[in-house]
Amino acid sequence: MLAPPYAAAQHGPRPLPLFLDLVASQTESDPERRARILAGLRAYQDAPRAAPMPEMPIVAGAGRAVLRDYGGEGPPAVFVPSLINPPIILDLTKQNSLVRWMAGQGVRPLLVDWGSPDPSVDMEDLDVAGHVAELLLPLLDQLGEPVHLIGYCLGGTMALAAAMQARLLSLTLIAAPWHFAGFGEQARAEIGALWRAAHPSAERLGLVPMEVLQTGFWRLDPARTVSKYEAFARMAPDSEPARSFVALEDWANGGAPLTYAAGRELFDHFIGADVTGQGRWRVGEAIVDPAALQVPTLEFVSLHDRIVPAPSSARLPDQRLLGLGHVGMIVGSRAREQLWEPLAAHLSRAQRN
Repeated sequence: MLAPPYAAAQHGPRPLPLFLDLVASQTESDPERRARILAGLRAYQDAPRAAPMPEMPIVAGAGRAVLRDYGGEGPPAVFVPSLINPPIILDLTKQNSLVRWMAGQGVRPLLVDWGSPDPSVDMEDLDVAGHVAELLLPLLDQLGEPVHLIGYCLGGTMALAAAMQARLLSLTLIAAPWHFAGFGEQARAEIGALWRAAHPSAERLGLVPMEVLQTGFWRLDPARTVSKYEAFARMAPDSEPARSFVALEDWANGGAPLTYAAGRELFDHFIGADVTGQGRWRVGEAIVDPAALQVPTLEFVSLHDRIVPAPSSARLPDQRLLGLGHVGMIVGSRAREQLWEPLAAHLSRAQRN
């Protein structure tokens, strides 16, 4: 598991004042439920944390981004996480880690760690496309051989772009947004309003703080944002479900900021204008076109995903529809059956062909 700087400064939803406003609005007529949610919040904040696992060795680097090696045998399988929230969702705990499990499935999993941008030394103009061209593609080039590329969430959008230029054995997308119009007009309008409010401060900072991104996620599903703490209040503190909840919430409340340019491209060009879905997104000089892919592909899409709704998918020919949530696809109790094992089988087939 990756250590700080990804750790949150506080054990509590970020930004905490907005979370408390959500609790108030969601429980306006039910003070008893409000009390249960706040009890769950306190229990989460006070819960003991396990020591972080040692970081895995670095085998390639490009700028602030590195590739971490999880062992195994076989061709490299490069997992590309989102720029939003830490990459440890793919290596959440020793008992619940997609990349550690994959190390025993005939591949060599490597996890992209994007690092943390620093406007004093980093390139403020490094947008999402720039992360692909200047960080991800150089990492892949250093491996010196074709790879399986697996992208999760926005990392899938970026992996698809990299697949147009990299040497690949296969491409897999997991909950990856592409047709951003599929988020729906209301959600896009609300996220747009959030960005207009945050834009001036983000431009001055040269960064988009994680709290701005978290606020956008909460607006997509405010009811679940608060209700999960009510459920946590009922869990036995030393139970495995409670430990899993704490690990997952610490991941959700941690994360590096985005460069200002990446935030602007995400909010204005992707969510606002749907340049990817309309076939107008360029990485370097080339348009990124899913129809032009020349490698075996697989796409996992969840019908219950409220962060990246199913209509926003890339709509690749081999698409697997799941009944899990956005995060449950990776770390939920049915994730191994519905995603891990089918993914391993797909990579095995791609290697034989």
